[in-house]
Amino acid sequence: MEISLNTAVTEVASVLDVRGDVDFYSAPALRERLTDLLEEGERPVIVDLSAVGFIDSTGLGALVAALNLANERARTLSIVANQDRVTKLFRITGLDGVFAISDSVEGALAGVGEA
Repeated sequence: MEISLNTAVTEVASVLDVRGDVDFYSAPALRERLTDLLEEGERPVIVDLSAVGFIDSTGLGALVAALNLANERARTLSIVANQDRVTKLFRITGLDGVFAISDSVEGALAGVGEA
């Protein structure tokens, strides 16, 4: 399945809607889009993985690289994940303690508003 990356800009954040599987083949596109979002402007970035059914270590690597870039730029990057396969992977790898993870875009936006 191909990956689809669509960005919506709200009053408080840029939301990247990711659809499809994030794997060895699609992770570079995700990494590039996240780099672009983090280098342009000042808004926090929310990565919505609600429509992602599968993510491998390459996809996680792209997210970690983006988080490192966000930290270098004093920016905020958070994740929306509500699919069991995806949330389980974040728990198993310990990345649930590294990323701010919400189960909805609305929850992530509310968290950005509180920051």
